[in-house]
Amino acid sequence: MQLRFKLIIFAVLGGIVFNACSTKKDAFLNRNWHALNTKYNVLYNGNLAFDEGREELNANYKDDYWEILPIERLQVTEDLKLDSEDNNPNFIRGEEKATKAIQKHSMDIKDEERNPQTDEAFLLLGKARYFDQRYIPALEAFNYIIKKYTYSDKLNEAHIWREKVNIRLENEDLAIKNLKRLMKYENLKDQEYADARAMMAQAYINEQVLDTAIQQLKVASHYSKKNPEKGRYYYIIGQLYNQLGHKDSANYAFDKVIDLNRKSPRVYMINAEIQKLRNTEIIDENQEEHLEYLTDLEENRENRPFLDKIYRQVAEFHLNRSSDSLALVYFNKSLRATQNEPKLNALNYENLAEYNFDENEYKTAGAYYDSVLTNLPENTKKFRATKKKLDNLEDVIKYEDIAQHADSVITLYNMSPDERVAYFEEFIAEIKKADEEAAKKAEEKITASFASFADSKGGKENKGKFYFYNLQSLGYGKNDFTNKWGNRELEDDWRWSNKSIIAASNEETAIAQVDSLDREPSLDEKYSLDFYIDRIPTEVSVIDSLHTERNFANYQLGLIYKEKFKENLLAAGKLEDVLKSDPEERLILPSKYNLYKIYEEEGSPLAISMKDDIIKNHGDSRYAEILLNPQAVLADSSDSPDVRYGELFKLFRDQQFLRVITEAEENINKYTGDPIVPKFEMLKANAIGRLNGYEPFKEALNYVALTYPNNPEGKKAEQMIAEQLPKLEPKEFSTEVGVTGTGNWKVVFPFKRQENEKALELKEKLEKSIKDLKYKNTVSKDIYTLEDQFVVVHGFKSKDFALGYVELLQKNKDYKIKNENFVILSSNYKTIQVHKNLQDYKNMLLTPKP
Repeated sequence: MQLRFKLIIFAVLGGIVFNACSTKKDAFLNRNWHALNTKYNVLYNGNLAFDEGREELNANYKDDYWEILPIERLQVTEDLKLDSEDNNPNFIRGEEKATKAIQKHSMDIKDEERNPQTDEAFLLLGKARYFDQRYIPALEAFNYIIKKYTYSDKLNEAHIWREKVNIRLENEDLAIKNLKRLMKYENLKDQEYADARAMMAQAYINEQVLDTAIQQLKVASHYSKKNPEKGRYYYIIGQLYNQLGHKDSANYAFDKVIDLNRKSPRVYMINAEIQKLRNTEIIDENQEEHLEYLTDLEENRENRPFLDKIYRQVAEFHLNRSSDSLALVYFNKSLRATQNEPKLNALNYENLAEYNFDENEYKTAGAYYDSVLTNLPENTKKFRATKKKLDNLEDVIKYEDIAQHADSVITLYNMSPDERVAYFEEFIAEIKKADEEAAKKAEEKITASFASFADSKGGKENKGKFYFYNLQSLGYGKNDFTNKWGNRELEDDWRWSNKSIIAASNEETAIAQVDSLDREPSLDEKYSLDFYIDRIPTEVSVIDSLHTERNFANYQLGLIYKEKFKENLLAAGKLEDVLKSDPEERLILPSKYNLYKIYEEEGSPLAISMKDDIIKNHGDSRYAEILLNPQAVLADSSDSPDVRYGELFKLFRDQQFLRVITEAEENINKYTGDPIVPKFEMLKANAIGRLNGYEPFKEALNYVALTYPNNPEGKKAEQMIAEQLPKLEPKEFSTEVGVTGTGNWKVVFPFKRQENEKALELKEKLEKSIKDLKYKNTVSKDIYTLEDQFVVVHGFKSKDFALGYVELLQKNKDYKIKNENFVILSSNYKTIQVHKNLQDYKNMLLTPKP
């Protein structure tokens, strides 16, 4: 009986539950069953996942305090997403739970939703999609709530989220219009009102209406109940005032951030304090107070995560007070303290680069500018400007190294034997002292480390049992290794004899001054007097070569400092050094003229004497003409360098290569120092290549690349050497055996250069034959060498076709052309033109085939 009663109860309860599961019945039990399941099961887990995703996003998101902060912390990409691939798994799970709640628990009966939790499911669905940056699907979810659930308590929130999406989709005008209507006609809670105002502020910021954005943020910060939001809004207000140039108003906003203290994230407070300091003009009356404030920020333990920004602000303070050494210390401290802050790194490296540039330490400046580039996004204006500076500095560094090296070797060469011995004895004593001090410091460091370990529990337990725990044995072993092998790096094959020793920086500088073989000394050579003295060149030809290199390097440096960096004093010093050092004839006149222009620009009385020198000693030069009658020279455009170059280029296209070479040489001598000279050199190099072949062309290109490396033609020559010459270098001919049906073939008729009339006559006959036969081939007259030329018929698709054409010319009574000729594959014709090896090709044809 009791069992029967239980079965009846279970059956009744099962029936109730079964009936309650239906989403088609509008009954009290059904509504509450699905509402409870939606709220405390599916949506609960979905909201948990969504909150975890928000926390992860906030933890990983880094604000860029160098720009105006966005109202909402969300890292966005430029591409719109339409699916959830590769998105945050927490947001995906939140979306899945929201979808499940809608699919399984929605009670849409007679076009009315009877489950009061379904609107929250759609809201979660839209928010999850929004933070996954799938804005179009998110917009659909929010619009569905607005249209379907007109009496929902989530309606206002859905409106605000919809306008967030519109702002992300760059529909700012629509978002502002909708938010204004929402605030006018709907009764919003304080937090909803704050969110709506904040979103309007973001829309106005995007449209650069900053004053209106400030007013909206002020209202939002007043109504918001969340202190982190207030801190962010006040900080953005301060940034906007700064951008408008109202520093007092900005500082008032930053003070509000600071007053919140621990109620909002500390990062807002620290950045607000830094911004406030930047807005305050430092004068003698407040500099002590300013420094004290910065010191308090630096020493506060709570500010350790923000020391990178604080150190930079301290550095800027010292830089403004002309305390350069302290500024450099703090810029470097900021670099060491920063973590994943590319913009901050770029700013610090840029300050260090500019300081070293101003101090004429160009190699160091170049290294810092290179570090700036690694911290800047490509394809930005800042990146391109920095890259240009670095490219210019690379030329300076190159020539400064050449000049310093040559000058050091020449100085040593000019010393007497006794002076050399005294110099190197002092140098060796210095490096010995430096090595001893370095070894002592390293020993003290190791001893302190092992002493600390020896006092620890592990050290006491293992004392005397293992070599590295015995300080006396360890010290002896280390000294013995250093004496035998030197300071070797930890790497493979460390015992190889060609492994170099780590040297101190001052030692490297001194060695570089005398080391002409690009090899550092071994341990024994390092302290050997003979090693250094024996490496000083003794041949006059070597010293003359160094003189030439130094003069040319100083000349190039003078031009770079004058034209690219506008450093007239540096440029004048380099050009004066050129004239004092018995330079080549080609450097004298342009050096004098550039010095004259510098003196004239600086208002120096030396300009008059330099002008007289040019007119007196170089009266037949173009520079003298310019100085005597500049207007007449400018008016005579028919004889300008550009016109001369244009005429010469036409001769090049007409294959008058010998004339191009000789006249280019004349123009180079005439316009020495003029910016057009590298163009003449490049044209000359190309003419040499076409006339004389690969090796002379390679030599001519190398000359252009080495002589004008900071010029577009020099850079082009360097690029051709790296990319085109390797393709032209092979001399081997492509095999023509069995190649009958494919390829591009030519028929070549060789002539001597003095037989030009005969060559032109044949060219006319060949052109007539092609026209008569309705072929699509072309005919050209190509220069081969100074003595030989070719008449060439191009464009035969096969060797048989080319041979057939030759046979037709010989037998046809209208032509009867029996001149010497040969048929050649197009690639082989290119090879004989590049390497001038026609005889090698003929020998290959005569060689019996295996």
